[in-house]
Amino acid sequence: MDKLAIHNYLVKHGIVAVVRADSADGLTRIVEAIMEGGVRCIEVTMTTPGALECLTSASKSLAGADVSLGVGSVLDGATARLAILAGAQYVASPITSAEIIDMAHRYGKPCMPGAYTPTEIYNAWLLGGDIIKVFPASCGGLDYIKAIRAPLPQIPLIPTGGVDLNNLADFVKAGVTLIGAGGNLVSKKLIEAKDYKGLTDNARRYVEALAEARLALRS
Repeated sequence: MDKLAIHNYLVKHGIVAVVRADSADGLTRIVEAIMEGGVRCIEVTMTTPGALECLTSASKSLAGADVSLGVGSVLDGATARLAILAGAQYVASPITSAEIIDMAHRYGKPCMPGAYTPTEIYNAWLLGGDIIKVFPASCGGLDYIKAIRAPLPQIPLIPTGGVDLNNLADFVKAGVTLIGAGGNLVSKKLIEAKDYKGLTDNARRYVEALAEARLALRS
């Protein structure tokens, strides 16, 4: 898919599962479990040892599947390039870096740079960020997202950190473009227990909550 198609795929599915693990062991199985629950956009963070190898392996094993794998916690353009070559379809970062954004776009991939204050968010958008990652969203929570959306409604946002099943619908109602969910969706306890069915069930609950929230907006 080209950049626009990937962007539209992300927006359509609405949830990005952020996968962080202590090792690459079983990471592909974790991705498969989340996908089985209906979450189709899965971000593998560079903080995971062997993340690039995992991306390569998962991209090959899931070739042709209805899923979009991305990379997160990217801090420089070189890492963005390596991740894209390993199969990442989009690039996310906790920071805003023109180098990262330009590299992602050079390879036809969307970029979600991280920002927090109104100035940071605006500048990240001006630099070409496709969807701005408000991180850490847990600090200001829903009220902060609402406050940001009021003067900057044209900027697409993905709050990451602090979004769970109890407040997901409120974030959707506030007008965010995507939801980023890490530990609340991809539970560390479930990963450590190798409870893949639990991961699948949790992902399914998020997909159902998003569908209900979007339906409520239309009614």
